[in-house]
Amino acid sequence: MSQASAEPAVAPASDSRPGILGLLLAMAMFVLVVDTSLMNVSISAVVHDLNTTASGVQSAIAIEALVSAAFILISSKIADLIGRKLGYAIGLLGYAVGALAMVLSQSLLPVIIFWAICGGLGASLLLPSMQALIHGNFEGVAQKKVYALVGASSAIAAAIGPLIGGFVTTYLSWRVGFLAELVVIAVVLLGLRLVKDVPYTGDRRIDLVGAAFSVLAMGGVVLGVLAWEDGTGPVLLLLVVGLVGFVSLGWWLVRRKRSGQPSLIDPDLFQSIHFRLGISGQTLQQIALGGSMIALPIFLQMVLEYNALQAGLSLAPLSLSMFVVAILIGRRSGALRRRPATIIQLGFALGAVGTLTLIPLVPRIDSGLWMAPSLVVLGIGLGLLVSQLNNYTLAPISEERISEAAGVNSAGGSFGLSFGLALGGALMLGALAFQFTNMANASTVLDDTQKQQVATTLDQNAEVMSNTYLQELLASETPDVQAEVIRINTEARPFGLQVALLVPLLSCMFGLAVSTAMTRQKDVQPAANLEEFALGG
Repeated sequence: MSQASAEPAVAPASDSRPGILGLLLAMAMFVLVVDTSLMNVSISAVVHDLNTTASGVQSAIAIEALVSAAFILISSKIADLIGRKLGYAIGLLGYAVGALAMVLSQSLLPVIIFWAICGGLGASLLLPSMQALIHGNFEGVAQKKVYALVGASSAIAAAIGPLIGGFVTTYLSWRVGFLAELVVIAVVLLGLRLVKDVPYTGDRRIDLVGAAFSVLAMGGVVLGVLAWEDGTGPVLLLLVVGLVGFVSLGWWLVRRKRSGQPSLIDPDLFQSIHFRLGISGQTLQQIALGGSMIALPIFLQMVLEYNALQAGLSLAPLSLSMFVVAILIGRRSGALRRRPATIIQLGFALGAVGTLTLIPLVPRIDSGLWMAPSLVVLGIGLGLLVSQLNNYTLAPISEERISEAAGVNSAGGSFGLSFGLALGGALMLGALAFQFTNMANASTVLDDTQKQQVATTLDQNAEVMSNTYLQELLASETPDVQAEVIRINTEARPFGLQVALLVPLLSCMFGLAVSTAMTRQKDVQPAANLEEFALGG
């Protein structure tokens, strides 16, 4: 077993102030979180400017989360080997490449290659490297302040990201938003000389087979769902590859552990029922968030035909209530009389109630204001989950294994997010095609040829589109046909979006069952300082 070079460790800063380096790390985290928010509220503008589809943009968002999830465990090891500072720099450059692609792209393909894949790989390197660098560059009070600063930056970005993205997209351009990201990343990179590398002295062997199984497992499931949504590709084959990948990963990890060889992750982590339940809860929370992230922005922008700012303002009750509750409850966790498991249970219950009250509203409302009460309830539920799940999951893990456990926790959350995005989109388009075809076949205005054309078009490429855009596509048809297709589109779209909202609803209901099991377990006092590991949660 080879070891790291005998490079002298650099003494961390003992000043109690975070300083410029702490601020730069917070800026990096802000860009990491605000990036996806900007894409979500800009869907209609991106669709228009790139001449693509809403489902195509949604697929890019899902792929970005998938790549981050699938590679974060192996990327953490790679960062250990090449140096955390270099891993941090490469991660930032990955994000810079993605932001530059968004500024310059004229089609969807560069967005998928550079923003989704390169950006996702950048995120998988950036998060573990940043965590290690904070731990090694600061100590004592300063370290706690930097973790708090970076955590606050992440929370604020999640809260105000839709508002920033909406304002920039509406009054300038979504490209300007990504250009601003590029400028921030450049500033952070200019401060790289302030970062002192943190040498790695652990085992330098890599479990490449385990990493491959991890990528195949997560990639197969999510890409299979995306292929089903698109109506093309070997859907069943991809799903089978994903499921076999998960089974093979479990078998491989146990085999490596028994033979005394290093594995991608230690399977003994899952012997703790708290860890198993916590990972399950984290994944379900992110599935709920992913399903909401696809259904709500598309409803606001494609059905109500809101611009990016209006969509951002309409989503503000969700993001702001989630932010406020997560901060308030997180800070008072030690003083609360309620058990963490009970708070998690309440969070899932409120998430289910918020989503359930949204579903009947979708076909009836003409303003995002009607959604505000339900979004506040959903946001409070998600905020309660954010405040507790990370600590609950990592509490039983010992100090020497907690970094590895945090990586698994982060990977589970990112996989849940990508799966929720993909599944929500697939169910939405499938339900839309089903409803549109049935209504077209029942129409007394459309002739048989037109009905067959509708069925063929939906079978090849079902899409949620605004009535304004559909009107342009129907310009050559007679007024009666135009009015009938517009009527069908108006009535069919809400059904598709209602079905998509079943993803967060069912996720919260499954989460309620998981959290009920949590309440039956004894509380565990954290075995290590968990503050620093909230970054990847």
